Amino acid sequence: SARVSSGPWLSLSSGFFAWNPMPPKKGAKTNPAAAEAAKIAGKKEVATKKAAPAKRAPVKKAVEKAEKAAKAVTKGAAIKRTRKIHTSVQFHRPHTLRVARNPKYPRTISQRSKFDEYRILRVPLTTESSMKLIEDNNTLSFLVDLRASKRNIRDAIKKMHKVKVSQINTIVRP
Repeated sequence: SARVSSGPWLSLSSGFFAWNPMPPKKGAKTNPAAAEAAKIAGKKEVATKKAAPAKRAPVKKAVEKAEKAAKAVTKGAAIKRTRKIHTSVQFHRPHTLRVARNPKYPRTISQRSKFDEYRILRVPLTTESSMKLIEDNNTLSFLVDLRASKRNIRDAIKKMHKVKVSQINTIVRP
């Protein structure tokens, strides 16, 4: 193995001397593995610094953590859960928490009623017989929505024509 001498010359085990232009630092120790590698590669020996004292606290915590994990792996989890034995062929989904919807904004705009007076009263009848009724009996005839009741028809006529309705007769025709 190589040996550090006091001067710039290094004595190698093979009896040869190698020139080291940098003298070793005071108190520096040689690394035998580095010296052997340098010998094989034909390079100069590398001097190493003293190792700085390592911090023990984090290492100790890491070791404790590793031991705890190893113990948990070998021993198993602290609590063993027993599973229910299912005696039925069907699987019934368990009742879990159902959270009500809480949207950030309304998905639909509040719509007005689609069944308004314009939908109820479709068109006035303008046949000859209906014109005769208008002239003789002061009676209006309309085609109306099938779903409309007599009360709906009365309110729609009041709103649109601003007249008082005395009577309503309906007929369902094809």
